[in-house]
Amino acid sequence: MHKYLAAAFLMVAAASASAASSDSHWFEIHSPNFVVLTDSSEKAGLHVATQFERMRAVFHAKMPAAADDPGSPVVVIALKDKKGFQALEPAGYLGKGQLDLAGLFLQTPNKNYVLLRLDADGDHPYATIYHEYTHYMLRGAAAWMPLWLNEGMAEFYQNTEIQDKRVLLGEASSDDIYYLRQNALLPIPTILQVNYSSPYYHEEQKGSMFYAESWALTHYIILTDAAAKTHRLQDYAQLLIKGQDPVAAAAQAFGDLKQLQVGLARYVQQDTFRLYQMDTPTVASETSFSVESISTPQADAIRADVLLNNSRSKEAEALLDTVLHEDPNNALAHETMGFLKFQENDIPAAKQWFGQAVQLDSGSYLAHFYYAAMSLQIGDTGHDAEIESSLRTAIKLNPSFAASYDSLAWFYLSRHEKLDEAHMLNVDAVTLDPSNINYRLNAADVLAASQDFTNAIHVLTSAEPLAKNPAETVLLESRISQIKQYQAQAARAEESARAVTQNALDGNLGHATTMTAPVPGKAQEKEEPVTGPHRVMSGVLGGVTCVYPSTIIFDVKQPGKTTSLYSNSLLDIDFTAENVTPQGNLNPCADLDGMKARVTYVEVSNKTIVGKAVAGQILAVELSK
Repeated sequence: MHKYLAAAFLMVAAASASAASSDSHWFEIHSPNFVVLTDSSEKAGLHVATQFERMRAVFHAKMPAAADDPGSPVVVIALKDKKGFQALEPAGYLGKGQLDLAGLFLQTPNKNYVLLRLDADGDHPYATIYHEYTHYMLRGAAAWMPLWLNEGMAEFYQNTEIQDKRVLLGEASSDDIYYLRQNALLPIPTILQVNYSSPYYHEEQKGSMFYAESWALTHYIILTDAAAKTHRLQDYAQLLIKGQDPVAAAAQAFGDLKQLQVGLARYVQQDTFRLYQMDTPTVASETSFSVESISTPQADAIRADVLLNNSRSKEAEALLDTVLHEDPNNALAHETMGFLKFQENDIPAAKQWFGQAVQLDSGSYLAHFYYAAMSLQIGDTGHDAEIESSLRTAIKLNPSFAASYDSLAWFYLSRHEKLDEAHMLNVDAVTLDPSNINYRLNAADVLAASQDFTNAIHVLTSAEPLAKNPAETVLLESRISQIKQYQAQAARAEESARAVTQNALDGNLGHATTMTAPVPGKAQEKEEPVTGPHRVMSGVLGGVTCVYPSTIIFDVKQPGKTTSLYSNSLLDIDFTAENVTPQGNLNPCADLDGMKARVTYVEVSNKTIVGKAVAGQILAVELSK
């Protein structure tokens, strides 16, 4: 989250954000694929909506892989001047000497905002918007599209010019051309293999060369394909979709890469660069648009959400307070206040705000989703029916919102029930948002819970090309290693169980290596050192819950008293039996409920495991009749 300059600045900025709307008249235009909010005029709002609909048509005509996201609508906020724009743009751009933005594409987990100035000038004032919108439309191809092509396409489309009867694409960037002429080109095989962890993507000088050359290579192939009426880029994409290596696919689709390198070097030195002219009609009929004048509190609730997503939370909160004072039943303001409290890690307050939003607007899928998500976040196990109902309602209200499917799958996983349905929900979430690493991690956990380790590992290895930074790469590699280790442990457990069963004449069950895989869940908490005096408690075991990879929680029930205990290392628990002979393999996660036992543990204080308060850490369990 951005650091703020000073509290005084925040107070002034918040006041200006509120004042900016107090004298404005706001219009909201709904076109088939966009929502436009403007403080200018109805005519200006209709023009913006028309241009965005035409731009979308360009993408769908020229980019077969482009995909909308009906689960996260695009809201365009068209502001009449610089003052209104600066009241909403990220704080990092407000300092002296910073880039003077004319437009911004802001993608959030729940919505997509476009900010633009209607008074912007220059040849391509909205190049940043078109660049990021290209990435947005291409996110469905993230599983196969290499980084050079993704960035090359964004650079190609960023200078798009939509005229009355034609669209001009691919206007060359003078900065890119100058940079390419002043530096030696990177080898094409290097460009083809750059990924999110590569220094050619992150380091400033190397990154500048990568962006410029990616544009040049994309421009060169598209324009030469158009002139020769060939389709090499489409052929290349098809080979990648089939799983071919980017370099091998390029050699097959583009021919000799050394010759391609020579041609590209000659191309960037030429005096002029052609444009790609699109004569296909991209008409958007305003008769299908709806226009309404909205109140200042309604507009300010949207603006507050933008501020919050731009890391200007203090200003967002000030604006929300004003909205709620003027319109206490504003459902969006309640939702956004819930997001604010969630960012502050005040989960109970977030849950309360989202619950109120649900009551105010039962048709808000986000309110239903976040109410359930907050309940799961705090480990609420007393309202399972409400949590499940809220998530199913969110899916019904917006079947294209991937997060609802993922959360419902996680709900079933955490309860170790309906795992087959959880798997299908994971499939839906990944299909709707294939670039989201977390959905794939959760899908792997569901498969591991069903002991389908092979497919769990496959899901994670398939996600490795999608990692956008080193942290995501490390996370995937760690989870793959974790599941492989557990797969090996499970195999050893089965072998050990057979030996234990054959030699258990004295009733000794051995260690818990005879278990089957416990239920996957959230990441295992770090185990406390085993210190202090050992305690012993006898009673009936119940409420057994296992959390992947090796956490177990259960209750020891005594007359008038129930004590919850846990271990984050199930394999280290010493399981024995006083007068019980095992019947086949012992699965602690499934077989302990209802059994009598003498449990040795070490006391812990203020410990909560997956939302449940526990009194001690389990060391040994001696079962008895």
